Amino acid sequence: MKKARQAGELSRRGFIVSAATGVALVVAGGALYCPREAWALEAGALKPETLETLVRMSRDIYPYDRLPDRYYAIAVKDFDAKAGKDAASKALFEDGVTTLDGLAAAAGGKRYADLGWEEERLAILRKVEASPFFAAVRSGLVVSLYNQKEVWPLFGYEGSSADKGGYINRGFSDIEWL
Repeated sequence: MKKARQAGELSRRGFIVSAATGVALVVAGGALYCPREAWALEAGALKPETLETLVRMSRDIYPYDRLPDRYYAIAVKDFDAKAGKDAASKALFEDGVTTLDGLAAAAGGKRYADLGWEEERLAILRKVEASPFFAAVRSGLVVSLYNQKEVWPLFGYEGSSADKGGYINRGFSDIEWL
């Protein structure tokens, strides 16, 4: 007997179609999926749509073309964990995303995450950059994005050298153009 699909639940066919059409992020069944990169982020305290917007916002604040969305999603997961522990944090993130979506709707009739042009999204971010929401996201990303050891090689950082004898013996004289 076939099980009835819940509203927002992603079918196998829907997953394959979204992957084939190049859709970057898909919200379904209480989670955020990226078919193109084959990862998923389960929503805890925050709504999946909020996580989607926070991933898009994170990429707009710290844009790196070489950095896949999964690293931004890992960083955003920290916001979800914080929202699960603190009702004020949850309200800050949910209300902040609602504000972004409202500004986006006023500008083009879409949600912030659905705006296709980076310039449109940046114009909206400039309107909220003095808000506590923007400050919380930006400062949280400094830690949660850049502390991921998997991204260090993508930025050219080889990691700590103290346990390998320091920079005098490892990398200090690597510059050959001097």
